[in-house]
Amino acid sequence: MSLPCCVSQLACCCGSSACSLCCSCCPNIKTSTSTRVMYTLYHIMGTIVCFLMLSPTVGEALKKHVTFYGEFCATIKAGTNCEMLVGYSAVYKVCFGMAIFFFIFFILMINVKTSKDCRAYLHNGFWFVKFVILAGMCAGAFFIPDQDTFHKAWLYIGVAGAFLFILIQLVLLVEFAHKWNKTWWAGTANNKCWYAALALVTLILYSVAVCAVVLMVIFYTDADGCTLNKILLGVNTGLCFIVSMVAITPCVQKYQPNSGLLQSGVISCYVMYLTFSALANAPPEYVMKGSVNTTICIPQLLGSGLQTDDKLVSMLGAIIMYGCVLYACLTSTTRSSSATLGVSRIPNTEPTEARCCFCFTSDEDAGNCKVDGAEKGIQKVIHNESTAVVYSYSFFHFVFFLGSLYVMMILTNWFEYINVNLENLFVPQNVSTLWIKMASCWLCILLFLWTLIAPMCCPNREFSV
Repeated sequence: MSLPCCVSQLACCCGSSACSLCCSCCPNIKTSTSTRVMYTLYHIMGTIVCFLMLSPTVGEALKKHVTFYGEFCATIKAGTNCEMLVGYSAVYKVCFGMAIFFFIFFILMINVKTSKDCRAYLHNGFWFVKFVILAGMCAGAFFIPDQDTFHKAWLYIGVAGAFLFILIQLVLLVEFAHKWNKTWWAGTANNKCWYAALALVTLILYSVAVCAVVLMVIFYTDADGCTLNKILLGVNTGLCFIVSMVAITPCVQKYQPNSGLLQSGVISCYVMYLTFSALANAPPEYVMKGSVNTTICIPQLLGSGLQTDDKLVSMLGAIIMYGCVLYACLTSTTRSSSATLGVSRIPNTEPTEARCCFCFTSDEDAGNCKVDGAEKGIQKVIHNESTAVVYSYSFFHFVFFLGSLYVMMILTNWFEYINVNLENLFVPQNVSTLWIKMASCWLCILLFLWTLIAPMCCPNREFSV
């Protein structure tokens, strides 16, 4: 590792310099992007800690290998078996530390309009210092007195914040679907291959949605019962079909020429995911088949009798859940997404070039921006905020604050948190989660449908999606 690279990374961790990789062959990266990546890594680390705290193995290992574990539990009044130091209680405290960390930055960054502001330097640098502060906040949460009152109060705050995060996530998903279609359609003016790309991606999206419906019919319904599952699956499939037809009707196309099946395909896949996740939390039913009391409405492992495939549901649910968290946290502060939520700093512009990735940038994108790193043999960093910030710093941290609450509620099964651990995470029989996810499905459909018909219902108003 070269000396300039070491100096650059030290300035990134302990100063206000933008972060970069120690490799000049890496794609150019914008300062706004590198900052958001760093905060995302912080969020990922906190979530990993929460996952580990849910494992009973971690609790046993702490008791066995930490000599002062018992005395520490007594000091912070964590219970006779330190039950307040692991499990759902630890998740509450770690997420409390993360949420407070991002909430403080949300307050500090209000009305930052230029990267020359002293608060902007704090936002874009000093990563080691901020890591120490974040770790200290998470650790300090374990010393909060009156644990029972804290858990009850934080539960209701978490529910409210997580629900607001879901609403923002739905708005951003709809905005993303429109932005994707509009950007790729812009590329068809110069290269007809983008037509093939649009058709291929649309076909893949609908194929995934149809396969999801078929699999849910096979594993989550039964001829002898599962009436609720059948109704929910039928309603959501019908709604996806309706919005797909509305998206390509001539009256909608007249006011929204860019409207098409790509957007409705994205929405259909997301709705099918939420439907699957909701049905996975639905309680099973028991019916008599012959002389055997049989469990239905839940998937069965092939060749293993009545055992539920909880591990598959848990793993897939965790991957998709955190994928949604990362997407919402990262894209919620781009120009177009911020404009959707009314917090844009720079007016939207129509896309002139089709792109597959918006994280990294080419030399042409640098324009009049300052570029660092090329002469030092490290990754080029494009300072794209020289004149003004390109996203709302405060809103960015607010979304991460809500994202921390959302992760907390997901990991603790919302209202059924007391007996939660890593083995029963995302397992069935959580009716509250089922209806929260089904409500999210219907809200997503309504939001997307409104973006389609709003220009037609209000022709004198200008809509930007």
